[in-house]
Amino acid sequence: MIGTNWEITAQKHAEAQLRDSEERYRTAFQMNLDSVDICHLEDGRFVDVNDAFLLNTGFAREEVIGRTALELGIWANPADRQNLLEALRVSSACRNLEAQYRIRDGTLRWGLLSVSKVELDGVPCILSVTRDITDAKAAEERLAAAQQALSASEVRYRTVFQTSQEGIALTRMSDGKCIDANSALLNMLGYEYDEFLSRTTSELSIWVDPDARAEWVARLQRAPVFRDIRIRLRKKSGEVFWSLMSSSVIQIDGHECILTMVRDISEAKAAEEEIRSLAFYDTLTGVPNRRLATERLQHAIVAAARANRKGGLLFIDLDHFKQLNDTLGHKAGDVLLKEVARRLKLSVRESDTVGRFAGDEFVVVLHDLSEHTEEARAQVQAIADKILKSIHHPCLIEGHETMSSCSVGITLFGNHDDTVDNILQQADIAMYQAKTAGRNALRFFAPALQVSVNARATLEEDLRQAIRLNHFELYYQPQFDRDELVGAEALIRWNHSSRGVIPPDEFIPLAEETGLILEIGNWVLETACAQIAGLTQYEQCANITVAVNISAREFRQPDFVERVLSAVFSSNANPRRLKLELTESMLVDNLADVIAKMTELKANGIKFSLDDFGTGYSSLSYLKRLPLDQLKIDRSFVRDMLDDDTSGAIARTIISLSKAMGLSVIAEGVETEEQREFLAEHGCISYQGYLFGRPVPFEEFQELCRALPGTPRERLSVIRSGRR
Repeated sequence: MIGTNWEITAQKHAEAQLRDSEERYRTAFQMNLDSVDICHLEDGRFVDVNDAFLLNTGFAREEVIGRTALELGIWANPADRQNLLEALRVSSACRNLEAQYRIRDGTLRWGLLSVSKVELDGVPCILSVTRDITDAKAAEERLAAAQQALSASEVRYRTVFQTSQEGIALTRMSDGKCIDANSALLNMLGYEYDEFLSRTTSELSIWVDPDARAEWVARLQRAPVFRDIRIRLRKKSGEVFWSLMSSSVIQIDGHECILTMVRDISEAKAAEEEIRSLAFYDTLTGVPNRRLATERLQHAIVAAARANRKGGLLFIDLDHFKQLNDTLGHKAGDVLLKEVARRLKLSVRESDTVGRFAGDEFVVVLHDLSEHTEEARAQVQAIADKILKSIHHPCLIEGHETMSSCSVGITLFGNHDDTVDNILQQADIAMYQAKTAGRNALRFFAPALQVSVNARATLEEDLRQAIRLNHFELYYQPQFDRDELVGAEALIRWNHSSRGVIPPDEFIPLAEETGLILEIGNWVLETACAQIAGLTQYEQCANITVAVNISAREFRQPDFVERVLSAVFSSNANPRRLKLELTESMLVDNLADVIAKMTELKANGIKFSLDDFGTGYSSLSYLKRLPLDQLKIDRSFVRDMLDDDTSGAIARTIISLSKAMGLSVIAEGVETEEQREFLAEHGCISYQGYLFGRPVPFEEFQELCRALPGTPRERLSVIRSGRR
């Protein structure tokens, strides 16, 4: 036997080392937490991958081995692989290359690659280790974005800080030291930046109220933000102004600081004060207006009742103020009103209220009077006497020394059931009593006056209901020319549900005051015209003229002419049978307008009579310009003319005047033959009065007209027989 032996100890040792190395490599390969793969350099086909690769990409081993990353769609950007190969041509290894890759479900991830060239069984390969840095990349991007946002925020903050039109200040909360301020605040306060910085607000004397900053800090300690607080600040010049401040607490370098925005609202505050003044103070006199005076009266009533003391209200009305306005003009009237307000304020205590209600009406609210009624009454009377004397003192206006006076109504309050409306009403009632007493007087309210006022209020409400329900009726009183029936005066009567027939002198003045006369007057016109048309069917009454009284308020309405013509034409009445009776008082104002209206109506055939002539402000200068048809002698002259020489002379003068002006004349209130004979003797042949007949309802007057016999004397006899 021939044998050959080789020494292979070294070989066995090398093989053992190789196995150990291979085992260590496989362990490192598989246990690595990063993705590790080996692929051919030439075509990129995967030779091996570790479990981390499969876990991170989501692929199964059989899907990967033998295929390329491009086939699997792992490279998000194929150019990244090309760049990697270019780098390996230059160097055998590359480290820390960032690239995006796509896992099996299509999600994109970021990886940090380290690659090196290796040979596997003599074949050039690429060993790649990929660490997933998606989360780190996202955090890095967030950090970069945050830093960028912070930088942008700082830029925006600084831009807003410097360009804001509102003043902005940063101060340290602990001591008020100024850390920063924008130009708007420095300009507002009048400081330069250097002299403002590092000094405290107290050192700069910015706060008008020394305790204001302490209160401000205390407020911020309770709540870290507050807005729109109005506070007074001081400029460097010492000027004080109103500001609107908003503050919040912020942290700067570990210190609590206060960011404050300041707006100068001086102009707005001034405008607000002006608006308040306009809303609550009389622009002419400067005293509280009706609104504020009423509010103070309300407070005084409540305070008096709570303290069990009395208060007083004085309602003051200037006497003959309209005459001063008409004589010297409204400018002079304004001067007087301002002087009156000044004197009133000097006549009362500082705690009392002087207010202007309207026109020439003032009120004085007196507070804190005695708890005893008589003592309080004496206190108020003393003040009222002082006011009367003060107002009655001469006043120089427009170079004229004028004397003025006032009427004062007084009421006391202090009961729990007192109200503003009641107290004002009581003082107003008392004031009218003072005027009735002759003016330049004072009167206290008495409960009996309230009864009268309540009765008037009840009458007014009844009158309104009468208008709604048409509770009126026209009566007719015949008018004669010698023995011939030539007309009648239409006289309104109110058929009250409980009081019976009410004559006009009991409700017409109230209708005038309340404006209800317009509705009543319109009804009278329409009714009279309709009844005029009804009289034309009787031959005896075809030429009768019906006189209708017109109030001043009616006549002054812009549409008065249209209303009269509408009433005439809509009823088919003959306008020549209508006569409108006017009073002298309505002719005083705007004579041109009066003449124009009369002329237009007269052109349509309507006649005019001047009623109550001689009792008003008769003036030939306007009388001769009016297109009148008739003068009417007032009943007061007719009643007294036989016993009073003056009344007789006035009656004769009116008769003579009417003849001179070519007007007819009629006397009203003729009740005796002696009166008729006196009038006839001096040339008045037209009469109206109880001697010739009382006012009767239209139906009765219509029957009377229809039953009249043929001759005038016979007609007069018939009418007289039923006049009682």
